[in-house]
Amino acid sequence: MLVIQVLVVDDSAFMRKLISDFIAQAPDMEVSATARNGEDALKKAADTQFDVMTLDVEMPVMDGFETLQQVMTKQPLPVVMLSSTTLEGTHHTIRALEYGAVDVVAKPSGSISLDLAKVKDELIHKIRAASVSRISKKTAKPEVVPPPAPKPESLGSAQPSFVTISTSTGGPRALQTVLKGLPGSLEAPIVIVQHMPPRFTKSLAERLDTLTELTVKEAEDGEPAQKGTAYIVPGDRHITFTEQGGNVILKLTKDAPVGGHRPSADYMLEGASLLTSYQHTSVVMTGMGYDGSRGLQKLKERCKCYVIAEHPSTAVVYGMPKAAVERVGADEQLPVEHIAASIVQAVSQSRH
Repeated sequence: MLVIQVLVVDDSAFMRKLISDFIAQAPDMEVSATARNGEDALKKAADTQFDVMTLDVEMPVMDGFETLQQVMTKQPLPVVMLSSTTLEGTHHTIRALEYGAVDVVAKPSGSISLDLAKVKDELIHKIRAASVSRISKKTAKPEVVPPPAPKPESLGSAQPSFVTISTSTGGPRALQTVLKGLPGSLEAPIVIVQHMPPRFTKSLAERLDTLTELTVKEAEDGEPAQKGTAYIVPGDRHITFTEQGGNVILKLTKDAPVGGHRPSADYMLEGASLLTSYQHTSVVMTGMGYDGSRGLQKLKERCKCYVIAEHPSTAVVYGMPKAAVERVGADEQLPVEHIAASIVQAVSQSRH
C-alpha cells in the first residue's frame, strides 16, 4: 500500500502535534515532517518530496498565503489549508483557494475537545482527496477567463429555467471561472453546493460577488430565488425548494448529512426534482466521491434536465463528474472554461 507523505505546517506546537496524531491514525498516510512557519516549510519542501502539505493560514515570519504562493510557483504540491473561522481567516483562505490550495479545514475553536473526531475525519478525507488531485505550476498563474457569454435573448413566455452546480475539492477556482463567464442578465437562478465548512461559504460568496456580473450571495432560508443570482448553500446546511406564487422558495434544513456531506449535492438535486415545471441545467464539477450522482438520477427521471460534467482535463479531482457520467450520463463533458457558454445556451434554448 502506498503511504501518503504529509508535511504539517503550523506555528503552534500543540496544533502540529494534534494534526500529526490525527494523521497517524490513518493507515494510508504519515507525517514525514513538520514546520513551524512558511520559511521552515519551504526549506523542507525543497529537500523532500511530499504528497500533501497541510498549511496554517495565520503564522508569523511567513504566513500561509505567501507560503502557498511560493510553493505553487517553485514546487507545486497539493495543499490543504487549516484556518480559523474568524472573518479575516476565512477571507484569507478564500484567496488561498483561488490561488491553488485544493481544500480547507476549519480549525477547532473554543474547547479543544469539542468536535475533535469530526475535525479528524474531515482532515483525513481532505488529505486523501488532495493526494489524488492534479496540481501543476499553471495553477499559480493568473487564469485566463473567457469574456461573459452572450446575453440570452428573451423569447417571451416559455418554460422557466433553473440551474444547479455541484462541486467539492478544487471547486472555488472552478466556480470563479464559470461564474465570471455568465451574464448578469441570465434568465435563471443558480444554486450551488460547494462542500465547505460554515462561514467559509459566506466569504466565498462575498468574494465571487465582487468578480462577476451576477449577484452572488449565501442562500437564506425562505427567500425567493431570483434570476441572475447565484446562491451558495451555507456550510452545515442542506437546501431544498418549494414553489409558491410562481416563485421558487429556498428552504434550508439541518437534516442529517447525506453521504457524509452537509450541504449535499444529492439532497439539493432531489429537492430540485420537485420543480417539475422547470427546465433544469445541472453542472457537476471537480470533487472527490460521488455526491450528486444519485440526485441527478432523480432529477433526470422527473424533469427535463441538461447535464454538464467537467472534463477530466481540467478537474482537480475527477471523482464527482465521473460518478455523474457513469450513473446518468452527461449531455456534454467540457473543460471548465467552456461551461459558462454551455449554461447560457441551455438556458436560452429552454425559452423556445
